[in-house]
Amino acid sequence: MSPAAAMPDYDYQSDTRPFSQVLQDIGARDDPKLYLGELVNAFGERGFGALMLLFGLMNIAIGIIPGTTTILGAPLLLLGLQLATRQDQLWLPKWALRRWIDREAYRNGLETVLPRFRKMERLSRPRLSVMTSPVSEVLIGIATFLLAFILVLPIWGGNLIPALIISTFGFGLLQRDGLAVLLAWSAVALIGLAGLVIWLAWQWVSPYLLPVWDWLHSFPAHAWAWLAGLFGG
Repeated sequence: MSPAAAMPDYDYQSDTRPFSQVLQDIGARDDPKLYLGELVNAFGERGFGALMLLFGLMNIAIGIIPGTTTILGAPLLLLGLQLATRQDQLWLPKWALRRWIDREAYRNGLETVLPRFRKMERLSRPRLSVMTSPVSEVLIGIATFLLAFILVLPIWGGNLIPALIISTFGFGLLQRDGLAVLLAWSAVALIGLAGLVIWLAWQWVSPYLLPVWDWLHSFPAHAWAWLAGLFGG
């Protein structure tokens, strides 16, 4: 049997059920392999927001396991690009859909994030519609693409903040909750501001530090010359 034929296609009835329940049902299956294609197909008409939230949460929960950020982060690159170009449905190549993670690892990660997510789910409601408008979705897609690029880099612990922001964007789109989207943009702005402050500080300090560094780097040569002159008479 080919890998494509072996990949299950479960019906989670996700269009009419709470998102948190669908996440739990995915983990409840007996199949030890959780295929990427199963995750993509699990959410029906709930679209990009659901997938952004799912992959973001999984990167937070199990991203520390080697290799998982590549499997779970790579779809976010395509997802962000396709959201920015106003595609109706996420497309992934067949080879990517056949990639899989351990379902037990998914269940363990879900136990970490699900209680908090259910609280957020109860508090959320449609609001601030301008933040989930078509123009906003394009901007969110661009931001998601850039954040996902950072996420898939082999940086230990570097997946947490990008994944958290992507999850918040996804939650806002899924629930049509503009407040969540606004919070995600606020986090992006803070990161950008922090980067700007660091860059400006370096520009201000580097003219003073670089000469000192050059002097320290060449200090042994100066020291040997001084010692040679001192003891050589």
